[in-house]
Amino acid sequence: MADTTGKLVGQDYTPPDLVAKVTGRAKYAEDFRAEGMLFAKLLLSPMPHARVRHLDTRAALAMPGVHAVLTEEDLPDPTGAAAGEGMATSATNVKPQMVLSNEPLYQGEPILAVAADSEEIAAAAIEKIAIDLEPLPFVVDPIEALRPNSADPRAEGNVWVGTQVEHFKLTTEEWSEIEAGRLPFRDGPDMWEVGDVDAGFEEAALVLDETLVSPSTSHDCMEPRSTMAYWQNRKLYLHTSTQSMSITVPTLASFIGIDPSQLVMIAEYCGGGFGSKAVGASSAAVPALLARKTGRPVMLRINRLEEQFLGTARSGLHMRAKIGFRKDGRITAMDLFIVQDNGPYAKQGDAQSCARCATASYVPPSFRVRSVPVITNTPPRFAQRGPGGVQQAVLTEPLISKAAAELGIDQVAIRKINAAFTGAEWGPLRADGTRPRLSSARVCEALDKGAERFNWTERVQRNGQRNGSLVTGVGVAVGNFSGGSLGFDGLMTLRPDGKLYIHQGIGNLGTLSTFDTARAAADVLDLPWAKVDITWGDTSKGLPWSCVQGGSNTIHAHTRANHAAAMDLERKLREISATALGGSSDDYEVAGERVHHRGNRTRGLSFGQAAERAIVLAGEFDGHELPEDIDPVTAAAAASLRGLGVMGVAKDNYGRSHPQNETQSFVVGFMEVEVDVETGRYRLVDYLAVADCGTVVNPRGVEAQLHGGAVQGFGQIRSQKWVYDQQFGVALATRFYETRPLSILDTPLEMSWDAVDLPDEDTPVGAKGVGEVAMCASAAALRCALAAAVGDDYLRRTPIMVDMLVNSLEAGRRVDAGLVTHI
Repeated sequence: MADTTGKLVGQDYTPPDLVAKVTGRAKYAEDFRAEGMLFAKLLLSPMPHARVRHLDTRAALAMPGVHAVLTEEDLPDPTGAAAGEGMATSATNVKPQMVLSNEPLYQGEPILAVAADSEEIAAAAIEKIAIDLEPLPFVVDPIEALRPNSADPRAEGNVWVGTQVEHFKLTTEEWSEIEAGRLPFRDGPDMWEVGDVDAGFEEAALVLDETLVSPSTSHDCMEPRSTMAYWQNRKLYLHTSTQSMSITVPTLASFIGIDPSQLVMIAEYCGGGFGSKAVGASSAAVPALLARKTGRPVMLRINRLEEQFLGTARSGLHMRAKIGFRKDGRITAMDLFIVQDNGPYAKQGDAQSCARCATASYVPPSFRVRSVPVITNTPPRFAQRGPGGVQQAVLTEPLISKAAAELGIDQVAIRKINAAFTGAEWGPLRADGTRPRLSSARVCEALDKGAERFNWTERVQRNGQRNGSLVTGVGVAVGNFSGGSLGFDGLMTLRPDGKLYIHQGIGNLGTLSTFDTARAAADVLDLPWAKVDITWGDTSKGLPWSCVQGGSNTIHAHTRANHAAAMDLERKLREISATALGGSSDDYEVAGERVHHRGNRTRGLSFGQAAERAIVLAGEFDGHELPEDIDPVTAAAAASLRGLGVMGVAKDNYGRSHPQNETQSFVVGFMEVEVDVETGRYRLVDYLAVADCGTVVNPRGVEAQLHGGAVQGFGQIRSQKWVYDQQFGVALATRFYETRPLSILDTPLEMSWDAVDLPDEDTPVGAKGVGEVAMCASAAALRCALAAAVGDDYLRRTPIMVDMLVNSLEAGRRVDAGLVTHI
């Protein structure tokens, strides 16, 4: 594979949007205004499951300043909706999630919307609406949904089986295991197996068998998913908060019932998404439809309470994990049974992702997973940073530490014994009968580097040491997650002013990848960063088809795509010079903002001169002729930019060095904590993250991802959870302070990072994603450190709250709510 010069890749820099962000000039969705703009408010369901029997909006519509009411009857045909936001579905026996619903399936689901001159008038109009709701059966706890003869959360059933919703209950005998605090091992709708699991357990010298619980957690984005919309010249202009750009357009267009070519989406900045805004929000259709109905711009501002319901959530998992170990610590077999809290709509993949991550972390010779995606009457689930990977690390890494203790093996050593390695097979069988291989994995190198930097050998001796009421715990954990996708398009033009204009169809989520990935192209062309201009955040400006901005896709996918487009541009520069100065294109090279003859550096063209000549030559040089394999979205974007200079446009066709290869990233976390055994409070003393993320493209960016992901992971262990009234099915924790993200006072005073910094050979720049896996490692490292301090027997569920910990320590046994969730 071709490589970059490496002049920009690997160096810190000032991102182009920095000044706008720190000065407040950056405009988010709520900052936009338009002449004659109306404001919309939502009527949310007060019940977890209900049916609208009667609705009277006449009093609301009669109010001065009220312009329209929008209900389910005003929506486009849902059968044409794309599977956006993980909510629409290809199932044939269930109705997909609607933008507005006459049968809300969770408290907080929107039933209707009102547009008025002000938010105050719209809110008052909501109060004037007469609505009669028929209560329907509901379930807010996934385990309760499996109880024999319990109510079903949907009329069609309680569990996803393929693309259908069906009835699935435990037997009386299996329920007795639930009452004893453990999940039963049984078949489920989703199953796969590799190797001989039973033989693996027979070989084992130690078998651990535990049932563990991880909660559903809200995304808690700082910026709610507000949207402003207006129509102009038969096109819809939509200012919204989304993680992605080009890939969001068809999803939102389907919710609104228009062709994607009719939608212009503006989203230059996104104040947090963590997966929940990966492809936009269905609620964005509300102001669009109201704007069409009223003929005026409409703003829908989402408040914190509404965001709690509409913002989606991570799927909680209940897991029974049975793991066999040889005397030397090598895993011989793993058997997982997982119950996934799926929410009311489309099936999410956390349980299966959890299983795949387990095989990638430990490459066990035999493995079996059986999972049940259970429907509940709680807000919709969607991918949250490291979906499945976080739960896997939090649930299984403590068992690795427990095995190390029982076998007398060091915690770092047992992880090296089971560490993933380049070329290792993992995951289930693919359609062709093969299993994926890891394109690169340097977990042992990360463990060694981290152990040295963290002074592991000395620190681990402190485990269990007591100073008054404070007890020290030191832990280590490995996390892994997808390292990125491939096959997307790059688009750029080198213009007569000598500058390179790179168009990015990815979103500006704050991870810097909108700009980081462009530096690969500048390196190919040996161009200073000051001569690069990035276009992003407005689909009317010619944005190419790009990957979803989430799942650690971007750095991998778009260093590749931008590299491919830059190589296309570099080839055209050489060919343009050959037509002007004679000889063949191979006689020329690109360097120092010029294209010059290899034998005579004075014989050449400046970039500006080459761009001018490209406009004269036209054809493929300036974008009048385009590659046949690029996406239609890219083709349309390129057509809007033709004639501006030399165009570089290409699909990432680099492929894989081995047909089985897939990319996974790894992070190792080292944590020290102090637990006050008298109060149950605990302090995070120190944290170190060491990443195997391939080539470090931007050191400051990697640091921000590792530390930001770490803090979010700590929150999963310390404080973040849902609380529901089990009898009435309504949420009791609906604000930041009730399901609290961490503050600076909750994080370690010392946080540091490092990276193996060896390239993944499957990609020309060598970079893999790091944002998702950062959270996996930190959450698990904190969980393992707490177990090292107070003992593993007290801890079987997260979050580990102060009251649960102190009550368990005082009682001398585990005091928690067993398998009940949302409490």
